[in-house]
Amino acid sequence: MKQRNAKFNIGDVVRHRMFPFRGVIFDVDPEFANTEEWWNSIPAEVRPEKDQPFYHLLAENDETEYVAYVSEQNLINDESGAPLRNPQIAQIFDQAPTGQFKPKMSFAH
Repeated sequence: MKQRNAKFNIGDVVRHRMFPFRGVIFDVDPEFANTEEWWNSIPAEVRPEKDQPFYHLLAENDETEYVAYVSEQNLINDESGAPLRNPQIAQIFDQAPTGQFKPKMSFAH
């Protein structure tokens, strides 16, 4: 299996290619690292390959805030500049004047 470099970084704001949610990346798995049960809950016609980076997002949609686990192929950069409201973001990140999210030192690996 070939090792791929992650396209997105911790602190990047992204949105899902097909579903109406967006969020900030707080962790990256180089390849799928969730349960088979989770994997099998994805409809086969949209189930992504496992051999790609997967991202943990502090995500939100119009109704709620939550944590999402999303394959690289299903994410695109969010260029909207709209503010994010997930309350966990402020616990993990500092936001630079440029709008970039930087992990707080206590969470840095």
